[in-house]
Amino acid sequence: MANLKPAAFRAATPAASRVDAIDWAQVERDLDAQGCAILKGLISPDRCRALAALYPDDAHFRSRVVMARHGFGRGEYKYFSYPLPEPIAQLRPQLYARLVGVANRWNQTMGIDISYPEDHDAFLQRCHAAGQTRPTPLLLQYEEGDYNCLHQDLYGEHVFPIQVAILLSEPGRDFEGGEFVLTEQRPRMQSRAEVVPLRQGDAVAFAVHVRPVQGTRGSYRVNMRHGVSRLRSGRRHTLGVIFHDSK
Repeated sequence: MANLKPAAFRAATPAASRVDAIDWAQVERDLDAQGCAILKGLISPDRCRALAALYPDDAHFRSRVVMARHGFGRGEYKYFSYPLPEPIAQLRPQLYARLVGVANRWNQTMGIDISYPEDHDAFLQRCHAAGQTRPTPLLLQYEEGDYNCLHQDLYGEHVFPIQVAILLSEPGRDFEGGEFVLTEQRPRMQSRAEVVPLRQGDAVAFAVHVRPVQGTRGSYRVNMRHGVSRLRSGRRHTLGVIFHDSK
């Protein structure tokens, strides 16, 4: 993987130390309360710029999607190929290990008879055995006027219920607009929207599909979708870390 290790990656703070510095107890509380949680300073500015700079080089990617062709919005994204670039290959299992407890508790609360192994490689083996063998981490690029419609990243039978998006660009300097948005569809109630403020290097962990909410008569499921509002100017790059692979 020597070609995937530019100097900015080698010199950056190891991913594990930044993951360890996150207040994970607060992340768990925020995920339970809102369906999302901010992970401040997950990636250094140098590493953000190095990851964003990969976008023009198709050697790192397995496919490119132009959103307007599919009715997904405007803008584009590329799925990484295996082997993943080193920073992503490090972050993916480390973040999974921090989130798997929440994922298992959510499923138990919702009566979903699926549990996830503690080790991310073991979960990927489950995906691959079901034919979900293609990597799902992706790099998104938005320019002025671009946006991402509300959606869910499911990709197959095996779905990890939480994913992470990391903002690689700096709001107010690299772009204006382009806010990360979540909606929550509640039974017999109007939908609730959540706008998540992020700075360069911050990440948001959020529910992929459904999550439990505690009500006055016990817990119930709500359906979650996410997207990005219209970019008013500049260019915005985001790294998406999805823990299940696709068919």
